[in-house]
Amino acid sequence: MVWRKSTLSGSDGGECVEVANLGDLVGVRDSKNPTGPALTFTSTQWRSFIGFLKTDT
Repeated sequence: MVWRKSTLSGSDGGECVEVANLGDLVGVRDSKNPTGPALTFTSTQWRSFIGFLKTDT
């Protein structure tokens, strides 16, 4: 599993999230706490969430 940091995350060590493809799920975690808990979403839920973010500007 490969975790990727958002390209929009700052490089100053602030609030950053990472995402990973987990097969049928998408994982999201805090990049400052990689061994901590992660949220999981179905692909459909993730696409809906990203779509909302892109339209809510």
